[in-house]
Amino acid sequence: MQKGYTQIYTGNGKGKTTAVLGLITRAVGSNFKIFFCQFLKGRDYGELHTLKRFETVTHERYGRGVFIRSKEYVTDEDKKLMREGYESLKNALLSGKYDIVIADEILGTLRYDLITVDEIKFLIENKPETTELILTGRNAPDELIEMADLVTEMKEVKHYFQKGVMARKGIEK
Repeated sequence: MQKGYTQIYTGNGKGKTTAVLGLITRAVGSNFKIFFCQFLKGRDYGELHTLKRFETVTHERYGRGVFIRSKEYVTDEDKKLMREGYESLKNALLSGKYDIVIADEILGTLRYDLITVDEIKFLIENKPETTELILTGRNAPDELIEMADLVTEMKEVKHYFQKGVMARKGIEK
């Protein structure tokens, strides 16, 4: 890749991770090397089975498999997993081995004080020139939005979850 940029996918709507997965599919078709790190996720999702088939994708997940509803539900294990995930992500990014480095739901860790804005700023400021960095999650802080080259906000207009429809296999999970 000639020049890499920083992208943020944020907002309350569905589709941030799905957008990243579409980008991964496109990048695999161009034989790009990708490091895909997921934070706060530990459940079994359909995309996990697909990612295993892509030889140029390194995929890591850091999460207990439960939804953290508020700060009082954060455990020492959550803190340990997010720290391990951040260090692995940082090492992968700084290694220069990857064309694309994705930090899925890293912005969600800010809500629970698991990773700091300064740590994410470090990633943006120190990414190799030829590496694309993609950050996802709700509530992207203004200072990160200012630093990014591309920001897409997913806005929820209507969602059947509000009518009691739970995540469906092959659609949301």
